[in-house]
Formats: sequence, structure tokens, C-alpha cells
Amino acid sequence: MPLLSFHQPNTIEAGCDEAGRGCLAGPVVAAAVILPVDFSHHVLNDSKKLSAKQREDLVDEIKSRAIAWGIGVVDNHEIDEINILNASFLAMHRALDQLQVTPELLLIDGNRFTAYEQIPHETMIKGDGRFYSIAAASVLAKTYRDELMTEHAIQYPHYAWERNAGYPTKAHRQAIREYGTTPLHRMSFRLLPEQLELFV
Repeated sequence: MPLLSFHQPNTIEAGCDEAGRGCLAGPVVAAAVILPVDFSHHVLNDSKKLSAKQREDLVDEIKSRAIAWGIGVVDNHEIDEINILNASFLAMHRALDQLQVTPELLLIDGNRFTAYEQIPHETMIKGDGRFYSIAAASVLAKTYRDELMTEHAIQYPHYAWERNAGYPTKAHRQAIREYGTTPLHRMSFRLLPEQLELFV
């Protein structure tokens, strides 16, 4: 089923999505995108359904065709302070802060959100597979975050972040066991299945 270009006609809509909620390390990153009402694309979809190359190829096109776009970042220390759910909302708010055009409606991927200023919003479960604007936001958020974690992997090479982007893979968890944590790990998360004294 093709994605939709808009939810409400004659309305400036911003799609919002985040990347990195389930990671053990690094920030959560969100994007907000306002697309033209007649926008369509034969490849753009939920970023998880696209290859890394497809996502990378889409970034410049999304940015050039978008009416406005923004990226918001909340680091691991803030995540530990306010929890990952609130950090995801904050990242979206920061992405919306970057928009050069004020939206009239926010389309939020997921089922929860905290209101942004006085702008109405609608939450959409699997919205990144339903609306182009949310799909575009998912692509921008994921590619930005993946690049960030690849850069961090140079400083912290043991954790294979260039491959797992900080998600809890077997290799990532084994590296935590062997080398401990880094300043980028989320210490409020259960980093290992067994609760080692190192993380208490």
C-alpha cells in the first residue's frame, strides 16, 4: 500500500520520528519534516524497511524537496536523568524547534507524545509506514544517528557501534563485559542480562 502525502487536506503537517530508543549507548535522535502536499516517492518508506544505501541516497533528496526539516538530539546523560520516553519527546521537540516553517498539525510516529507549544498533534502507530512525512523523518533521524555512532566507534572501537549503532547485540554486550562502559553508555539501562556490580 503506498504511503500518503497528507493526513488532513489544506494543512501544514510535520511528520516526526525518532531513532535509538532501544540502544544501550549514544543519544536518541529525532527528526521533523514538512513535505509538499503532492510529495510522492517510489522508494521512501519506514527506514527499517530500507537498506543503509537506500537511506543514505534519500537524505539529500528529502532535505532538498522538504519545505522544512529539523534534527533534535538528546544525549545519554539526559536520557539517564529524564528516562528514554521523555527523552524521545524532548528530541522531537528539539527537532520541531529547528523548523523554519510553523506546522499546523504534527504527525507523531508511536502512540504517545507530549504537546509541543499549542500545535495539535496526532499519534500514529507505525506511522512511518503510512505517511511520507513520518517516513522522511525516520530516514533523517536514523541516518544522522548511525553516522554519529560510526564516528564514536573510532574512539571506542571495541563495541562495534559502526555495525550495531549502540543496539544491544551480542557483540556489544560482550564488549561491555570485557571492557566495561564508556561515557556514552546509558547507565539507567540494563546493559547486561546479569546485573554486574560494575553497573550498580
